[in-house]
Amino acid sequence: MDRREVDVTGLAAILEIQRRAFAKDGIPDLAVRRARLERLKAAIRAHKGDFVRAAAADFGRRPAEETIILDLGPVVQAINHMRRHLGRWMRPERRPVPFTLWPGRARVMRQPKAVVGIMAPWNHPFGLSFLPLATALAAGNRAMLKLSEQAPESARAMGAMLAECFAPEEVAVVTGGAEVGAAFAGLPFDHLVFTGSTEVGRKVMRAAAESLVPVTLELGGKSPVILGRDADFGKAARDIAFGKIANAGQTCIAPDYVLVHEADADGFLARLTAAMNRTLAGGQGMTTIVSDRHAGRLRALVAEAEASGAKVAWIGGGGEGRQVAPALITGAAALTAVMREEIFGPLLPILRYRDLVEAIAHVRAGPRPLALYYYGGKEGRDTVLAGTISGNVTVNGVMTHYAVESLPFGGIGASGMGAYHGREGFEAMSHARGVFDEPLRSLIPLGRPGGPFVKLLARYMMR
Repeated sequence: MDRREVDVTGLAAILEIQRRAFAKDGIPDLAVRRARLERLKAAIRAHKGDFVRAAAADFGRRPAEETIILDLGPVVQAINHMRRHLGRWMRPERRPVPFTLWPGRARVMRQPKAVVGIMAPWNHPFGLSFLPLATALAAGNRAMLKLSEQAPESARAMGAMLAECFAPEEVAVVTGGAEVGAAFAGLPFDHLVFTGSTEVGRKVMRAAAESLVPVTLELGGKSPVILGRDADFGKAARDIAFGKIANAGQTCIAPDYVLVHEADADGFLARLTAAMNRTLAGGQGMTTIVSDRHAGRLRALVAEAEASGAKVAWIGGGGEGRQVAPALITGAAALTAVMREEIFGPLLPILRYRDLVEAIAHVRAGPRPLALYYYGGKEGRDTVLAGTISGNVTVNGVMTHYAVESLPFGGIGASGMGAYHGREGFEAMSHARGVFDEPLRSLIPLGRPGGPFVKLLARYMMR
């Protein structure tokens, strides 16, 4: 059976192969897990050039540095972090025992779940495939990956690499369109990780629920940037320009809109325009939009916003075909799609607020975002953190929380469920097995129904 192109009916067979291998080999020890991580890291580094070329072919144009720094580099750094801390994460964790059960001992042992399914998106095809894979391997699992059909060259490159360094009973790769994706989501995995849109995430969760498969959903949403009155507007402009131009804004945690005080808005717009022009001039050309359909969707967002009375300032011209230039949008009506939907492109609405309370209220009125960004001092930061609920937060920066491997990464509500990265990822893909060692000789039998101290114990437990 070709591991890269499989029939829908063959998916269950691959899963069964991995289950049998897991049952036969048992729980892998620290040395085996570290060796698998090192094997994955070495292969990623060896195939770096193949991945850079594949991404450029899928996107039409994608600078090599973007693929290395934003897609491959975070995986290598995550593997280094996991290998360094894995021994400590795997140790049984002692837990306190109530007085009534002394001198018993309690501990939590984290065991692999067995087989993890991973559904990866197209926008960062390598990082969002390899990072959950590395986490699954660190937790001692086998894994099946469903790679995105919208990035076919990247999928082929990853499939070929993984076929070289892992047996199919360790890691299996599946490709195909929506039919294969739907069948994959319905397999009885021991855990399922999906990264993609909120709309598709709902379908994946419904399919997984049929087999009671626990899920980690990494979705999207409208991630805001709030600029306090005391923000460093120059730094904010540079950071936001990078966040919207990197990968042409096709990143789930890219800034989706900016909230700026009405007295600061005009000055900030001028700074942001200049920063975007400098960022474009200093690069190798912005990544193109992944498909004609997505490019058409972005232009439709702009057209609707303009029809509602918004002003659109293109940076460097609008572009043609799959080349969509950055655009700053002011005055868009609240009901337009650019204000309601995740943009996933280089368009950036700018909203004005009268005070920080109003800015926070705007964020709270919508679905909870995957990321939130605040620029300003401690007082405003604390007010925003206390007044909002979101996925991760970067203060005085954008997107850099993703690179902090000690932090969990995940959304809440419409932006996702569960988290991975670092220890939280290891724990999400492990089963926390509680173990209690009851002593052979203790006072426990004396307090059971029928024992001499049952009334005393009953009063003690209800105190």
